[in-house]
Amino acid sequence: MPDLRGRRIVVGVTGGIAAYKAAELVSALRQRGAEVWVVMTASARQLVGEATFRALSARSVATDLWELPEFDIEHIALAQFAEVALIAPATANVIGKMAAGIADDLLTTNLLALTCPVIVAPAMNSRMWANAAVQENLRTLRRRGVIVVEPEEGRLACGEEGPGRLASLERLLAALRLGLRRQDLGDAESPLAGKRVLVTAGPTREALDPVRFLSNPSSGAMGFALAAEAHARGALVTVVHGPTALAPPDCAETVGVTSAGEMAEAVFARLDGAEVFIGAAAVADYRPAAPSDHKMKKAEGDLSLILERTVDIIAEVRRRRPDIVAVGFAAETDDVEAEAREKLERKGLDLIVANRVGPDEGFGPGETELLIIGRDGEARATGRVAKDEAASLVLDALEELLTA
Repeated sequence: MPDLRGRRIVVGVTGGIAAYKAAELVSALRQRGAEVWVVMTASARQLVGEATFRALSARSVATDLWELPEFDIEHIALAQFAEVALIAPATANVIGKMAAGIADDLLTTNLLALTCPVIVAPAMNSRMWANAAVQENLRTLRRRGVIVVEPEEGRLACGEEGPGRLASLERLLAALRLGLRRQDLGDAESPLAGKRVLVTAGPTREALDPVRFLSNPSSGAMGFALAAEAHARGALVTVVHGPTALAPPDCAETVGVTSAGEMAEAVFARLDGAEVFIGAAAVADYRPAAPSDHKMKKAEGDLSLILERTVDIIAEVRRRRPDIVAVGFAAETDDVEAEAREKLERKGLDLIVANRVGPDEGFGPGETELLIIGRDGEARATGRVAKDEAASLVLDALEELLTA
């Protein structure tokens, strides 16, 4: 992510059991070229040692209100350093302090002095998360412009199941992009600001019987990255996604579906009012014509299946809404550029994004290599980049199109 190279990020670590996960975050930020300063509360130091964060950030760890040797003005030094601040994990205690304006340690004192965007990523027991006081404090912070990255569901350290797990690294990075985008824009706005953007992501599953289906390895990572980046640029984003293990980004609306038919229905129901459509989902082209109502039993000999076409969502979007700005994706194994150009023309798209796919390429949350082709015929190769960076490059091209 080039937008993190040289960016100054304060990471606040508070005393939740998820404090150890902040180490992965700091490492990821440093790998992306960011300058990171970690500030730990006294409770966090009981869970993770300062030496861990000192090694990962290559900087002294801030823990004491009066001991910041790298700066002259101790109690607001971090606020002067930061372009964005992320509190991860954010305990119920620190969320309450932030809402009440309490400044009784280094972290909360600097949070009061910050003028840059602030992000909190809560992590706590499910019952604490559901507590009315915690939710009211979060509403207060949101009203003040704080970005809240809600926790995920799963097994918690206490052994219970439910919401409360610290958000994934991908979601934290997306929130940081949003914060940095706000910091950079100031009073200026992205061409996407305020526009309603509809994104599809992930695979679809086409049932053979109640327990078997046809699908593909798409993870939804590219579509989610695009949605998060559009949200970071101020767009009002709706994501319609197929089955995926990844948590969807924090957008205006997320809609989970299973089949191509369900995805088409969800997209068409939300098409009115949308100004941009990004079809990043790997939608099945065919489905079993007559899926069984019961599990098909193994029998001697071969089994033949009759497949029928599914709806071509992006072509139908263009037919129903010829005025919408439409971005398509072309996942190809051969002649990637030629196939993408043909699809661009055949479907009347404004922009197409092509990539080569195979058993170990193109799918999943790792790196990708894209070719972005516009209606003017110009092709831009991204090189091999992380999917969040790829999403940024795709939306740069989209913004150019919107302002042309």
